[in-house]
This record gives sequence, structure tokens and C-alpha cells, in this order.
Amino acid sequence: MNEDHILERLTRVFREVFDDHTIVVHPGMTANDVERWDSLSHIDMIVRVEEEFAIRIPTLEVMQLKNVGDLVRVIRAKAG
Repeated sequence: MNEDHILERLTRVFREVFDDHTIVVHPGMTANDVERWDSLSHIDMIVRVEEEFAIRIPTLEVMQLKNVGDLVRVIRAKAG
């Protein structure tokens, strides 16, 4: 799975979770870039990402994510 494909799927997830169909996910994106991204929506987003990619991201790894690029790397490592 390449980065562009992951970002495309993440864009769909983010648009649903944050109820904003203008979001275009990019590697440098952080919570500061999305108006509705708070601690509760963060949990919802991680759960939806796990469902979308059929993976499990341990809490410790989630806590170490700094941006979407980090999330893409975790997805690539876990989803193959």
C-alpha cells in the first residue's frame, strides 16, 4: 500500500469523523490544522482508522504520533 492510497483513505475517514468535507489530509497535518480535532474526536478518528485499515494501534504508539505522516508510517507497517 503506497502513501498516496493511504492518504486518500485517511481523507475519507477524516472527513467523516470531523464532519468537514473540505479536509485534504497531508503528511504534515496535525490536530492544530483541523478545527474539530479534540481529544474525543481523536479517539474516534483512531478507532475509524483501525477499522478502515483492519489494524490495531496500541495506545503507546498513538501517543507517539506527531502528525499524519507518523500515522501513515504506522499504517504501512501494520497493514503491509
